[in-house]
Amino acid sequence: MKKTVLVSLLSITALMVTGCGKGKEAKKSNGVDSLVSAYGFQWTDPSKPILNKKGFEEISFNVYSSKNASALDYNDMLVMQNLAESTGVNVSWENVSESVYTQQKNLIFSDANNRPDAIYHAGMSSGEIIKYAKRKVLVPVSDYLEYMPNFKKILEDRPDIKSQIINAEDGKIYGLPRIEEMGLLQNPNLLFLNKTWTLSAIKAGALKGVKAADVKDGLTLNASQMEALLTYFKNNDMNGNGKTDDERPLNFVYNNWQGNQCDLYGMFGLNDNLEHRIVVDGKVTYTIEDQRFKEATNFIADWVTKGLIDKVSFEQSQDNFLANGKGLETYGAFYWWESETVVSNPENYITMSPLVGPHGDQTVCVSNNPEVGIGEVIIFSSCPNVEVLLAYFDRYYDPEISAQINYGPVGIVYEEKRDEKGMLVQKPIPAGMTTDEIRLQNAPFGIIYLSDYAWNNVVNMEPRAKLRLERLQKYAKPFVSQKVAPCQNLPFSMEELNLLSTYETNLNDYIRTNLIKWLMKGGVSDADWNKFQKEMTEKVYLNEVKKAYQNAYDRY
Repeated sequence: MKKTVLVSLLSITALMVTGCGKGKEAKKSNGVDSLVSAYGFQWTDPSKPILNKKGFEEISFNVYSSKNASALDYNDMLVMQNLAESTGVNVSWENVSESVYTQQKNLIFSDANNRPDAIYHAGMSSGEIIKYAKRKVLVPVSDYLEYMPNFKKILEDRPDIKSQIINAEDGKIYGLPRIEEMGLLQNPNLLFLNKTWTLSAIKAGALKGVKAADVKDGLTLNASQMEALLTYFKNNDMNGNGKTDDERPLNFVYNNWQGNQCDLYGMFGLNDNLEHRIVVDGKVTYTIEDQRFKEATNFIADWVTKGLIDKVSFEQSQDNFLANGKGLETYGAFYWWESETVVSNPENYITMSPLVGPHGDQTVCVSNNPEVGIGEVIIFSSCPNVEVLLAYFDRYYDPEISAQINYGPVGIVYEEKRDEKGMLVQKPIPAGMTTDEIRLQNAPFGIIYLSDYAWNNVVNMEPRAKLRLERLQKYAKPFVSQKVAPCQNLPFSMEELNLLSTYETNLNDYIRTNLIKWLMKGGVSDADWNKFQKEMTEKVYLNEVKKAYQNAYDRY
């Protein structure tokens, strides 16, 4: 641990640590024995404070953090105040907006004399961690696991998590992760269908092979049936307002993290995602190399040309999509996680099984969105008494505290009284507020560990999360092959990261530019497809990028 020594000869009061983190006063690290004897430092019993009253008064830490615009200042958040009381650790939070942090991030790392003790919501990439670890700027957290019993146990129980957060260069861990495992992120889309409009189409004879009694959750339609249905939606005044030009047959938010276009490629047996990168039988695979991708793109482009997919889907933001779904019904079908968020009358929409393609294929997107967020918190090597700060952050990984960090505190978000299983139960949402509003205001998010044990023994999931999971278990997960896996956080070496930084942006831009052109302008010809495949390897170095991912995946 790096120590900063007070230069004043008058430093008889050296045990009084300011921890200001701004270079205005020097800060001193106390040895662990001194921390134990002078400040009652303990880290093994989570029911007791980490420091005594004297420790709270004489040791403090400055933690810099971005926050959501809706959130209270972290110093004023009840969950943070409760942590200060229960741990005896004095943390002074310096909050800035997310945009300000983005602007200041490099300045903070470059100015050794004015760094905070730690950054929360640090958003450190693998490359940044390797770079600053080599410069001895960051504390190697894995050297201090003795003081972090919760985090140490996670690493022991979950080597898969450990392998995602280690620095491939030296095998150490420099950032504290956020771990929220609910089984949601891998499948970011569900297909919802307007029940009333569909019954109208059946009555009119526009939808063959489907009876009115079939129109319920789990309805399966093949591509030709779906095309006939969307055509009926497009050509008729489905919402009864006297117009036939405001109905939007099929909607999504192109390239959004959820509710996107990728499940449409499942009609052709492709588990596509926004990166077009997936692992099949242990091999990193790019869907855009598959001949089926060309066929699928032309099929989808045909629906766009016919007006069955609203062109607005390729231009709108998530907020626009959600706003346009409210009020008068205009959506015939759409991709999202739940209809309740999108439309005013969710009871009028059913959840479909994935569409069956022209060749009988039926599968869904497998997203690379990780449930383990690396580099969420980093601690600078200039931080004094780092053992104390890490013992404090370790409390965040206790599942009951994790729940409050992620959703809000007991008394505001959770009931004071537990349920019959002793689990946290959410309070009713206050009148005039939404679930998101109360959560964003009272929860700092950040480092947590919420996995199966927590969901089964400590905290009840939000009702909407339960609903999402139930639907995904029925209508998405059964349609993904056991051979297919996401390509998530991988332990890249610096050499691999340098290669990716050189080639991957150009590769992704090249794919995106061509794909949006094909989808919006009627598809891709054989000649253009062949040219695309050739240039992917010769011009934008797909093989080199794929090799870097494969090497890292094999290491993982």
